[in-house]
Amino acid sequence: MIRILAYSLLLIIACSADALSQPLSAFTDIQNEVMVWDRGFIRKIDYLPPVDMKIGRIAIPYLDNSRSFKIYYGGGVKTINAGFTNAFFVTDNLVVYLNQKSLNVFDKGVTKNLTGICNSYNIGDSVVLYVDGLKNSYNAYYGGQIYTLESFLPDSILSAVKVSDNIIAYDNFANQFRIFYRGQIIAQEDFQVHSFDAGRNTVAYVDANRQFKIFHNGQTYVIDDYPPISFSAGDDMVAYVSNDGYFKVFYEDSVHAIGYFSPTYKVTDNIIAYKDPSGYFNVFYKGQVVNIDNYYPTSFTVQYNSLAYVNSSSTLRLFSEGEVYDVTNADLQSWQLNYDVLQYQIGQSVFKIFYKGMEY
Repeated sequence: MIRILAYSLLLIIACSADALSQPLSAFTDIQNEVMVWDRGFIRKIDYLPPVDMKIGRIAIPYLDNSRSFKIYYGGGVKTINAGFTNAFFVTDNLVVYLNQKSLNVFDKGVTKNLTGICNSYNIGDSVVLYVDGLKNSYNAYYGGQIYTLESFLPDSILSAVKVSDNIIAYDNFANQFRIFYRGQIIAQEDFQVHSFDAGRNTVAYVDANRQFKIFHNGQTYVIDDYPPISFSAGDDMVAYVSNDGYFKVFYEDSVHAIGYFSPTYKVTDNIIAYKDPSGYFNVFYKGQVVNIDNYYPTSFTVQYNSLAYVNSSSTLRLFSEGEVYDVTNADLQSWQLNYDVLQYQIGQSVFKIFYKGMEY
């Protein structure tokens, strides 16, 4: 009996955690009320349209009609301050905001001041790189902790930095290539690299000897002895055109050869969208190539596991987690993709949410 109760409790906790991690969406309706879609339910959070609002995966920060800074999180709204916030940003897990030059972070319900004076910062899903103007240092916030990466003279700046998701890559003041990953500073290369890009758990770069290398999950792989024509990093993967003209993808610690061509391509989060030699629109997603359309659209939006666009038949099409959906061919007032949640407006008053094959 005790074992059954313990199992049931673990199942409830797991389900609750999964529900909390589901992405959000929000809109201002025809009555100027602020509505949030959260776990399949739409709830009112404010009675007047916000001055500014941004949608993250688990939180929605906004300046309300009186410029009070508020954050919707965990089913409720928390007022952070009244009129002090002049800039704010949101990612998968964090809300970062400035009160004048004071940099602060809201991390899963907990607010923390990072520095009283900040003139420069870069934000990833789970990490913040910032200049602490009081201590003259480059610091990283990650996992509730502050780490000092580099100390410097007041007029010094890092010349090359990339911040993405949970990782920071940079050339330090001694022109050495460093990676901050999971709370550790990794002495990756003793010399400045030629070029680099960063994604979740991943850094791709061309080293001083012009070898193409990929750091992934703590391991470094020599991919090619020659630099690629182009490359771009995403979440746990890298797309690149090799020196001999092949389009390839590094994924799950191995290289997938897509074909002998140099495509137009875009890497965002878990998706690589590209145009093949026939002009078709394809995506590489978790090891599989999926054809989306017989032409490459002029514009599309990618977030997390999803891609959305309006096709040549004026149909709002969504690729999400390996599936393709023709969502609607109605005349659209507007639409937006928030992580894997597709929100669209028909006419002046009808707002719809499409998520995991269901319409709300």
